[in-house]
Amino acid sequence: MKETDLYLPIKQLLEAQGYEVKGEVRGCDVVAMRGEEAPVVIELKLSLNLNLILQAVDRISLTSKVYIAVPKNTPFLKKRKKATLKLLKMLGLGLIVVVTHYNKMKAEVTLDPGQYRPRQSRFRQERLLGEFTRRVGDPNLGGVSTDRGIMTAYKQRAIAIALLLQRQGATKASLVSATLDDPKARQTLYRDVYGWFDRVAIGIYELSPRGKEEIKKWQG
Repeated sequence: MKETDLYLPIKQLLEAQGYEVKGEVRGCDVVAMRGEEAPVVIELKLSLNLNLILQAVDRISLTSKVYIAVPKNTPFLKKRKKATLKLLKMLGLGLIVVVTHYNKMKAEVTLDPGQYRPRQSRFRQERLLGEFTRRVGDPNLGGVSTDRGIMTAYKQRAIAIALLLQRQGATKASLVSATLDDPKARQTLYRDVYGWFDRVAIGIYELSPRGKEEIKKWQG
């Protein structure tokens, strides 16, 4: 397929809506006009990439009706469709996909350009701020790989508990909570997300074999 193969199905789509369509006008791949309306500009590419998006963003200085057009089976669009549509909405761009069916090509509008008004999530914001506040110090480098795990406030609490049990041996959960001045210590012992704690009696915990091994890398 060539980029020019995308042109005719898009031209047919627009002409069916009453537009007059011309190709390669002042550097724009496709320009469509209908009466006194603002022009429609469409940039064609065989793959969705940053260059295409930057090119389309540049066209917004000409009109608010800017689309990018790609084949529907473009790999990036197939893998990241939801994120791609969100990005295009934020930029005020539209999206047209060209579908091939039984050797016939057809253009379909997936997204019309418009003003983006994102809805903020109060719940997610509170979780973000809560984690920021509870985390002690700044234990992670920004941009670090997550393969080895990120130091969270929860992990910091679990490490503090493990180090305490390492020093004191089997201890009541209430005493762990009081010693660390952490009311959530009991819940952390009970949940035992990392498998570091063994309950040896009602309300009494000690380090598990796994905890003894893994806590070594968090010492001093």
